Amino acid sequence: MKRALDIAVSLAGLILTSPVLIAVTFAIWIYDFHSPFYVARRMARGGGMFRMIKFRSMVVNADRTGVNSTGAADRRITPVGRFVRAYKLDELAQLWNVLKGDMSLVGPRPQVKADADLYTDEERRLLSVRPGITDLASIVFSDEGDILGDSANPDLLYNQIIRPWKSRLALLCIDRQSLWLDLRLIALTALAIVSRPTALRYVEELVRELGADDLVSRMAARREPLLRYPPPGALELKP
Repeated sequence: MKRALDIAVSLAGLILTSPVLIAVTFAIWIYDFHSPFYVARRMARGGGMFRMIKFRSMVVNADRTGVNSTGAADRRITPVGRFVRAYKLDELAQLWNVLKGDMSLVGPRPQVKADADLYTDEERRLLSVRPGITDLASIVFSDEGDILGDSANPDLLYNQIIRPWKSRLALLCIDRQSLWLDLRLIALTALAIVSRPTALRYVEELVRELGADDLVSRMAARREPLLRYPPPGALELKP
């Protein structure tokens, strides 16, 4: 049933958003006359690799700098790319990956191998399902670029205050996965585009409903600073 939903929604999405896809393609190309698409190797279900497609929001060859995390102030982001990233338009192209079966509509966000190599044994369970376009963590950390800001070491900051909570939220979805949960997450993702504060209130309710502990629920609500914390499966210390 999940795969049937993926096929139906991704195909409809590609058709319905085709005018937007064409407009974004042209806007990126006209800026620097390079390919409007960025094809990246990401970790697939089972630990293999697949080629993920997205609209290019950064300068050509930005991935060769060796930095995997991107702050909002990252100079590699183009002016067109800032607009594309702000409205998550760069992710629309991934509907093609969903249609092909590389990804699902709902699932942990695809990771680069360097990040997946840091996974604990517990986090490696994230590779047991198809990566997705959205999940709880995608909504909670839709402002990831702002969190990382102009950090001198965005990868380190990501691993200290974002990855621990992202992984916990993603594992929560895997442990409680159902078609009903997928539909709720798709609806919350759409709501977050209109009103992120409203979406986060519902996210907090959903996280508690799914059985998350109080600390994870508080971090998901995003009403207080994110705590530095060990990733799932590591020695967990009380803050």
